[in-house]
Amino acid sequence: MSRSLTHSRQLQLRAEKFLPGGVDSPVRAFRAVGGDPPFVSSAQGAYLYDADGNRYLDFFGSWGPMILGHAYPTVVQAIQQAAARGASFGASTSAEANLAELVTRCFPSVEKLRFVSSGTEACMSAIRLARGFTGRNFVIKFEGCYHGHSDAMLVKAGSGVATLGIPGSAGVPAETAMHTLALPFNDLDAVSAAFAARPSEIACVIVEPVVGNAGTIPPNPGYLQGLRDITARHGALLILDEVMTGFRLSLGGAQQLYNITPDLTTLGKIIGGGLPCGAFGGRADIMQHLAPLGPVYQAGTLSGNPLAMAAGIATLEHLIQHEEDVYNGLESTTARIAEGVAAIAREAGVPVTTNRVGSMFTWFFTTQPVTNFASAATSDTATFGHFHRAMLDAGVWLPPSQFEAAFTSTAHKEPEIGQLLEAARTAFTTITAKTQTKA
Repeated sequence: MSRSLTHSRQLQLRAEKFLPGGVDSPVRAFRAVGGDPPFVSSAQGAYLYDADGNRYLDFFGSWGPMILGHAYPTVVQAIQQAAARGASFGASTSAEANLAELVTRCFPSVEKLRFVSSGTEACMSAIRLARGFTGRNFVIKFEGCYHGHSDAMLVKAGSGVATLGIPGSAGVPAETAMHTLALPFNDLDAVSAAFAARPSEIACVIVEPVVGNAGTIPPNPGYLQGLRDITARHGALLILDEVMTGFRLSLGGAQQLYNITPDLTTLGKIIGGGLPCGAFGGRADIMQHLAPLGPVYQAGTLSGNPLAMAAGIATLEHLIQHEEDVYNGLESTTARIAEGVAAIAREAGVPVTTNRVGSMFTWFFTTQPVTNFASAATSDTATFGHFHRAMLDAGVWLPPSQFEAAFTSTAHKEPEIGQLLEAARTAFTTITAKTQTKA
């Protein structure tokens, strides 16, 4: 039965008077799935609470950072203590080096790093640094990978761009996009061909090691190592965009999981403990090219914000201290969730392909294996929309897009698994009933 969203609907109409579409990020508008987006009033553990008093089991976790669940006590305490000392200084604090030390301890490839305020900034800055270091202009990215909304990276960018059916973005000059080469993910031959055509012009290859912004798409065996070999052979840099996978797939991210050493890494989401924070870092000789030491300029008044540093330190310290329990627990919980819903779909006769890596997962409504954006795009987005609305009505909030990964947290326990599976049974019953009615 549908939940009342009367107050949320009123808040949406009010927001539309002041904000384009009533939102500050497009996918929040629910255009891809239909229905009214709930307005969140609070969150605790694995649950979100809306302005109408409804409770939802959360499986998007602020798009990834809430690995410990919402309002985790030690993180909240750290933020409160930091806020009492001042919210922003525009000057250095010891917390910046404290968090940087934790990051470098977990990511050996990151010898030095710089904090920024978002994943977009991290990727934009890492690409600028790669160009400045190599003296080259071209960048290889992959279709369906999202590296933020900077101009050069909105070429075949997946995520909200794919959700809204936009091929790129208005306002991006062709002269900017011309230096971005968008290739199919999981296709090493395409990468080799691009380097053969421009052997000394490509500055870097940037890749989500596990795609999360076209839905969850893992790399084929040997793919990441192939990228490492090709870039090294041609003097280009390999950038792993671990904004989503960093600290989520393991304490050392995807590069630990797949045993790959990149030249540069971008991070975000979890390192801010839920607050706005990103970082880019890597080999010391490359990072030395940043101002004030080198000619590549990058700056930000809110970079290293003390509240974000405090939240990040509290989060990473917990992950380090409880590494085995955290990641073993996430693996077990997420496997049961992903496979359990897939089994229910099969029983209902609804075609679903399930992709999962660690605590990232996606149910693609397609019969095909999903290995790149082209195969992800074969999904039946209308049926996904029905599924999403039915799950929301049953109190389960999934990402409102077929092309976004879902996530679990350490707050998802046995009761939450049971609640999700029961909701899925109801949702697939609703879907099959609608299909039979149309037939």
